[in-house]
Amino acid sequence: MRDAQASVLESVYGVGTDITVTQAPTGPGEGGPGGGRFEFGAEDGETDDAEGSTTVSDSRLTAGIGTATFDDTALDTALSTEGVADAAAALSLTNTTFSGELPDFSQLQQGGGGAPGEAGGEAPPAGGADGAGGSAFDVDSFTVLGIDPAASALGPLSSAAVTDGRGLEATDAGADVALLDSAYATTAELVVGDSIDVGGTTMEIVGLVTADTADASTGANVYLPLDTAQALAGLEGQVSTVYVQAASSTEITAVQASLEEALPEATVNTQEDLASSVSGSLASASTLVSSLGLWLSVAVLAAAFLIAVLFTVSGVTRRTREFGTLKAIGWSNRRVVGQVAGESLVQGLIGGALGIVIGLVGIGVITLIQPTLSGSAGSVQAFGGGQGAAAGAAETGERVAIAGPGGGAFGAATSTATDIVLTAPVTMSVVLVAVGLAVLGGLVAGAIGGWRASRLRPAEALRSVA
Repeated sequence: MRDAQASVLESVYGVGTDITVTQAPTGPGEGGPGGGRFEFGAEDGETDDAEGSTTVSDSRLTAGIGTATFDDTALDTALSTEGVADAAAALSLTNTTFSGELPDFSQLQQGGGGAPGEAGGEAPPAGGADGAGGSAFDVDSFTVLGIDPAASALGPLSSAAVTDGRGLEATDAGADVALLDSAYATTAELVVGDSIDVGGTTMEIVGLVTADTADASTGANVYLPLDTAQALAGLEGQVSTVYVQAASSTEITAVQASLEEALPEATVNTQEDLASSVSGSLASASTLVSSLGLWLSVAVLAAAFLIAVLFTVSGVTRRTREFGTLKAIGWSNRRVVGQVAGESLVQGLIGGALGIVIGLVGIGVITLIQPTLSGSAGSVQAFGGGQGAAAGAAETGERVAIAGPGGGAFGAATSTATDIVLTAPVTMSVVLVAVGLAVLGGLVAGAIGGWRASRLRPAEALRSVA
């Protein structure tokens, strides 16, 4: 289960990432310029002379609500921390495009001088998805990740491969180029050489990337050079995540403590901490293993030891005459205990060997069945938040804000779903633990059985048999 959780996290944070540094939002409204509001003036859009309606479109690139940004000097702090082998920064953004048709509100104000429903008045146009006399709006969004082209060995793209075109290079810093996730490119019907609008700027698609394995997915729909993403979002010198790789797995805890001390306002998480954010059937199975599996394993192991002891004691009882005779000819209690314990030890070794063979067969069955669990690690982002429903722009040049129904915010849940094919790990440590438990069981059973045999008196033993 730990390996499966790590696979999900690697699809989001990248291979080799031991620690991530982020910062919690301080409150509503944090998330980029304009707070995600879409505003249109009288001069915006294209007006249809025949119908008087205006077609408007606006594209925003923001760090949506729920994602905080902080100064990129945190990257230098991380790199200078003892025990850190490498670090890279990224800026997580959401590009949202709002497009639709606004009716001619001036006609509603004129309407023959009367109120709707009165003589000479004119009823307001009926809204609807077909736009007949009303308005229709579309909101489209995709995730964007600004990364350092020169530091692609760490972070989300470290677990992805270029399938078409090329990847981001150090010379792309500041350039209007983009990488697309291959799955998103297929959905959006885009290929290398096409262009994509990001934050109102046209970006050339130079390559497509996909996860290295079918069990993972990349962390964003579109990837841009970090400085380009910062400039488009108006977040110069800001990042949302710093990915840290420790020099040794044994130093992760120490590095985490050092980063927490050096960056007191930041949230420093390890892979173990981030595993708690994994959801889906993988999380349910992991919870079951944690809450039930451990105690069930302990109970089964204790039952196995008890059965081994009972069988050994039963065998000693059946061999009463044999042990009585041995003690009658001079065997000491220590020698009797050693005899029984030695026999149990050999039986434990034989049982351990058979257990390994049966275990390997079980692993083969699991590999053949390929049980699959799904997991995701993501967050909910929102944008919008105006004070009322959509309003139109009058000829006076009044600016309008497009918000959700009733003044709410438009929201989108972003997550990276991953299907994990479970595999049973086979390592030397697991084999040694299995054999060790078998030997320990044999020794415990042999010691108790031998102690039982050593307490037999020769005369009583021979008399009971006779």
